[in-house]
Amino acid sequence: MFRRRLTLSLCFLAGVAVLEGIGAALAIGVARDQVERGRVASDIRTGFVELSATKQRLRTWVAQRQQGAGADIQVREALQADMRRILLRLETLAAAADQHGGPQTQDENLRRRDAVAVLMQSVAELEEAVDAATPLAPGADALQAWQALSGVFDRSQGRDLRQLIDDSLAREAAAVDRERQAADQTLAWMRSLWLAMALTLALLAVAAAVHFARALRRPLDHLSEGALALQRGDLAHRIPVAGVDEFSAVAGSMNTLAAELASHRSREAQARQQLEDQVAGRTAELRDALDALRAADVRRRQLFADISHELRTPTTAIRGEAEITLRGPDRPAPDYKAALRRIVETSAQLGHVINDLLAMARSDIDALSLVRQPVDLQALVQEAVAQCAALAEGRGVTVQCEGPATAVDASQEVLGDAQRLRQVLLILLDNATRYSRPGGVVRVGWASGSQDGSPVCIIDVADQGMGIGEDELPQVFDRHFRGQLAREARPEGSGLGLPIAQALARAHGGHIDLQSRIGQGTRARLVLPLTGPAARVAADPVVAEARP
Repeated sequence: MFRRRLTLSLCFLAGVAVLEGIGAALAIGVARDQVERGRVASDIRTGFVELSATKQRLRTWVAQRQQGAGADIQVREALQADMRRILLRLETLAAAADQHGGPQTQDENLRRRDAVAVLMQSVAELEEAVDAATPLAPGADALQAWQALSGVFDRSQGRDLRQLIDDSLAREAAAVDRERQAADQTLAWMRSLWLAMALTLALLAVAAAVHFARALRRPLDHLSEGALALQRGDLAHRIPVAGVDEFSAVAGSMNTLAAELASHRSREAQARQQLEDQVAGRTAELRDALDALRAADVRRRQLFADISHELRTPTTAIRGEAEITLRGPDRPAPDYKAALRRIVETSAQLGHVINDLLAMARSDIDALSLVRQPVDLQALVQEAVAQCAALAEGRGVTVQCEGPATAVDASQEVLGDAQRLRQVLLILLDNATRYSRPGGVVRVGWASGSQDGSPVCIIDVADQGMGIGEDELPQVFDRHFRGQLAREARPEGSGLGLPIAQALARAHGGHIDLQSRIGQGTRARLVLPLTGPAARVAADPVVAEARP
């Protein structure tokens, strides 16, 4: 695995670098110790030189003192303090030399401490002798006095101090030279070590780089070729897979991806072809349907134009005759005017029907505008019956308005457009009287009830006419549909009354149901949602079940 090999190589190189650092740190420590020992030896040698020089100046001061040359006491004290300070420093440096030295310098350290101890004792003796020095008396032997005092300067504890200092200086000079050579050798060794380790690390890094470059070149080339093939859309290209390393895993994944993409492309092509076939077929169907709709629309517009033309002419004539009659004085005014007002209202209603027919021709019957307000159902039914009574009488049919069963039913209200609801009732009454036999009776009644848990008003219009076949009942609300018996009785009908009435009823939230049998008549039931006091009574299931 390339990851494992790369990790091991990096760890190995890091280990070599760490070892190089450790070696360098050790070499630096050795060199630092050697430099420190050399510095201590140099400082000790300097201390001995300074001690000898100070001692010589003190000797000069004593000679001046004996000769009475005006030697200053403060100079003597300063020189003695310098000697004590130098000895303390030499003692400290000797201790440091013991700490930094090894077994090979043990004898040297012993002699160094011995020399420092002898010198400290000699300085103490010298201070006593110097402090006792006085100017020579006249006639005293100056040479003898000087020799006596020189013995204190040059010897102590039976040892020659001058030789002791000379030996110490030679010893410390040799130590300085020795430590300097050792430091130089250590630095040379460190330089060689660093160069060797750096060269080793560089060679290992170059070897690792060459190895991984060779090992990675072929799989990377294969992966690049595969990526370029995918970019070109060549999904048939496959990357060679050899071994179980990471590149083989990536190559296998790319090969699987190419196979999946090829499969998706094939399925997409098939789906696109199927979709194009379906679109072509559906386009042809829509084109045929559009042609049929255009033809039907032309026929429908022509039909409604003819109907509107046929209805406008008699409506205008009726309205003109009524207006002339209302201005004439021949008949009794109350009855005559009442009849003429009904004719005017009927003609106005016919005008609204014409407008609805025109709206239906524009295919917007469901978009009729409604002015919704509470409507008294009793007054609405009575007005519709009064308007239809004259037409029914001309056809030999009687229209009977059966009052509500209770006072609550008489106060029923619906929320809707009174003009449109009157139009619905007139359509139902017109059909009932139009298809009734002469001498027949059309009964109109209403009551409150409940449907799906909501209070409703049910208006029944029942006739004793020819009836409708059971197989034709589901189609009576389709536009332009007319039953066989209706076509035989009135060939001039258009089949638009009930569709318009059903559309208006649904616009008010209600609907129309028909029950009919051939030869026994038809019952049309208009169901409308209730408002007002009757709504609460109709919602009571006990009261609702008591309704006939």
